[in-house]
This record gives sequence, C-alpha cells and structure tokens, in this order.
Amino acid sequence: MATLHPVERVKLLEERLGTTFPRSELALTALTHKSWINEHRGEGFQDNERLEFLGDAVLNLAVGHRLMERFPQMKEGELTPLRARIVNEDGLSRIARRLGLGELLQLGRGEELSGGREKSSLLANALEAVFAAVYLGSGLEPVMALVDRHFAEPLEGVAQALSRQDYKTKLQEAAQDRLKLTPRYQIVSEAGPDHEKIFEVEVMLGADVYARATGRSKKDAEQTAAHAALELLDRGQKPGAPDPAPAPAPGPKDDTPA
Repeated sequence: MATLHPVERVKLLEERLGTTFPRSELALTALTHKSWINEHRGEGFQDNERLEFLGDAVLNLAVGHRLMERFPQMKEGELTPLRARIVNEDGLSRIARRLGLGELLQLGRGEELSGGREKSSLLANALEAVFAAVYLGSGLEPVMALVDRHFAEPLEGVAQALSRQDYKTKLQEAAQDRLKLTPRYQIVSEAGPDHEKIFEVEVMLGADVYARATGRSKKDAEQTAAHAALELLDRGQKPGAPDPAPAPAPGPKDDTPA
C-alpha cells in the first residue's frame, strides 16, 4: 500500500468509511503523517496534526451527543467517563485497525520501518484527523452518521454495561454511608446441570438478609440481589417490612358543637 497514488488512498478511505469527501485534499491531509512531510518538503502537502486537534473535539461532540440521547437522565459527571471509555487511544486505534487505516497512511521511511502503521497512538490520531476532514468538508450530520456506523459497537458496549449496572458498588457505597456496614454475599443454593446452573444468592447487611435473587451466574445473582437491597435502602425500609401504608383519608367533618 506504500506505493498507492494519493487519489487511490482517498478512494479507498471513502470506500472503507462509507462516505465521500467533497474536499479530497482534506482527506489526504488526514492520512499524511509529519514524518512523510519531512521527506517531501516543498511539495505543497500538510501533515494531519491540525486536523487531529479538531478531530478530537469533533469526536467528543458526536459521541457525547449520542450518549446524551441514549441516557437522558444521566448527569455530566456520569456521561464524561462513559465518553472517555469510547474516545480514547485504545478505542480509536481499534476502529482505525478495523478500517485498515494504517495501510493508507503516508509515512516517512523511518516511521514505516519502526512499525508506524500499527502504532496505536498514530492510528488514533489519524482517525481523529479523518473525522475532522469529514466535518470540515461536509458538516456534522455525516460525522454523526459515521459515528453511528463505526462506533456502534463501543456505544452498544457501554449501554450493555449500564444495563448490567454495578449495583454491588452502589449498594456498598450506600450501605457504608447510611448504615456504616459492608454488604456480604453468600450462595444459598445451586440448581441445574453445569451448563445451565441457576445460582441463588443472598445479600446481608449486618445480621439482616436484605434480599435474595437468582441468576445464571453468581455475579448476575449478586447484582440482582444488590439491586433489590439498594431499593430497600432508598425507600428507608428494613428487610421484610411491608411497604408504608398510605395515610388514611380524612373522615367526614364533625360539625356537632362541643
């Protein structure tokens, strides 16, 4: 791929991304590393560092937008770490590898020989530059479409992780804060064959069993039990206590004089 003509590089990038670049010079700049510029001075090319700077902001905006849509009840302090789990060197380089971005880059000989096409930092930076090129050439809407296509897996991964919310951690924090106790879990029973086992787990706070739950793994059962116990704590109830009875409706007014 090192001998590709610039026009071929851009065409392959368009095919792999699933978009077109009205300003093809931006796409080529996004694929151009500074090491290549050092060996081709005076030829009118630019490296991708400025685009990388903008692309970081563009991706944070686009991914942040999708996270806000998916999780409308979340606060800023909860959304920020979720975005950071997606827009980081490891996540971006993984997507860049899936797109075969490394083989499209214009690299200098030294960078080529040192394995630059597989460097995570270089790939992540190039992907940011590519998204900046899309944004500058076509606006935000095509960027959002590309995020939906190429970031679908990490976005779904975050959603699935949240659907299996870490209720154990939340319960531990709440129990220590409100009761000065640490939750304890123990398996009550196991049933079924090895490949389809069902675990029953109870969670205790002090001497009280706050909840029991079942799951196809010990971890799932613990999370479900922790969730149930957390709901009790949030309602200010003791285990086994009935739900608070509604206040009685006022009776008819007694107008009889004393």
